[in-house]
Amino acid sequence: MGDIAIQYGLGPEEFRPANQGSVEERLVFRNLFHNGEAHIGYSYFDRLLVAGIVPLDTPLTLKADELLRTAFFFERREAGIVNIGGPGSVEVDGQTYSLDYQDFLYVGQGSREVWFRSSDSSKPARFYIVSAPAHAPYPVRKMTVEETERVELGDVSHANRRRLHKWIFPQGVQSSQLVMGFTVLEEGNVWNTLPPHRHARRTEVYLYYDVPAGERIIHLMGEPSALRHVVLGNEEAVVSPPWSIHMGAGTSRYAFVWATAGENTSYRDQDAVALTDLL
Repeated sequence: MGDIAIQYGLGPEEFRPANQGSVEERLVFRNLFHNGEAHIGYSYFDRLLVAGIVPLDTPLTLKADELLRTAFFFERREAGIVNIGGPGSVEVDGQTYSLDYQDFLYVGQGSREVWFRSSDSSKPARFYIVSAPAHAPYPVRKMTVEETERVELGDVSHANRRRLHKWIFPQGVQSSQLVMGFTVLEEGNVWNTLPPHRHARRTEVYLYYDVPAGERIIHLMGEPSALRHVVLGNEEAVVSPPWSIHMGAGTSRYAFVWATAGENTSYRDQDAVALTDLL
C-alpha cells in the first residue's frame, strides 16, 4: 500500500483568497496510479475516498489501516470500481469478476476480501475506485460498458458534444449513496458539463483519463462569482465541493469518471448556473 494523501475541507471564504498551492493540496489528487501499488486519496468532503490500483504479478488489496480504523475496508463502506487499463479481475469474497476496459464493478458494504489482479503484467489493469460511507449492504454487481445506460448530451456549436454512461443511479446499480458513471467527449469537442451546475447536497469528484500525452484539462471551480481553475493531466482527479460549480475544457478530446455522494442518490439533483453569472 502506498502513502495515503488526506485532504481537509475548504470553504468558499477560504477558496476566494487561497493561493493555487492551497487549492491543489486540498482538492486535487495527482499521483494515484503507480505500477505494482495501491494509492489512496481521502477527502473530508463527504468522506469520499479515491484510489488507483495497478497490480502487476502480485494481487493487490485495499486495507483499512489507521485511516478508517475498521476491521476491514468495506466494513462501513461501498465502492464503485472501473478498469481504465488492460484486462484484469476483481475477486470479492471468493467470487471473481473479469473487467475489461471501462467495465465496472460495484462492491457493497460488508464485503471482506477484495483482491485486484491484472491478466497480463505487461499491459496491467488500472483500477480506479471511488468509495463512500454506506448505511446498508447492496449486492455486488458487474456492468460492462455495453450494458450502461447512455445519454447523448451537448451540441457541436458549443463544442460539448458528449456521451454520458451511467453505472450507479436509482434505475441502475443500487447503492447507499454513491452515484457514478463516465462521460466521453466526441472528437473535436472539448467542454464538459456546459453550462455548469452545482450539487449543493452532494460532493462530486472527477477523474480525467484518456487525455493524450502533452494535453491538459482546464477545470473551473468555485462560486459562480469567484471562479478559480486547476490544470490537470491524464489520470488526475479533482474534488468539487457542494458549494462549487464545475466545468472544464481540454486541449483535446478526453473522458472522465464522475462520482457523487451525499444526501441523496438522485442523478438529477443539481442546481443550474447560467453562463452569464460566471465571473
